[in-house]
Amino acid sequence: MKKVKIYITLRESVLDPQGSAVQGSLAKMGYNEVQDVRIGKYLEVVIDDTERDLDTLVKEMCEKLLANTVIEDYRYEVEEAN
Repeated sequence: MKKVKIYITLRESVLDPQGSAVQGSLAKMGYNEVQDVRIGKYLEVVIDDTERDLDTLVKEMCEKLLANTVIEDYRYEVEEAN
């Protein structure tokens, strides 16, 4: 089995109002060093051993369901599942 860690973030060209709100709150709390915050998603998917190509499988899942590829980018890491 493999554990796939998927990181989904808004593209740099897309405004992140949630990140801006968090950055503003941090500034009000005295964390003026924080200049920017971007909010994203983190998923862990455990996949059984398969004859299918794992990279193809993960890319299909991300592009068809997990990420909105119009406004989001994704990257992933694969490791052995315990």
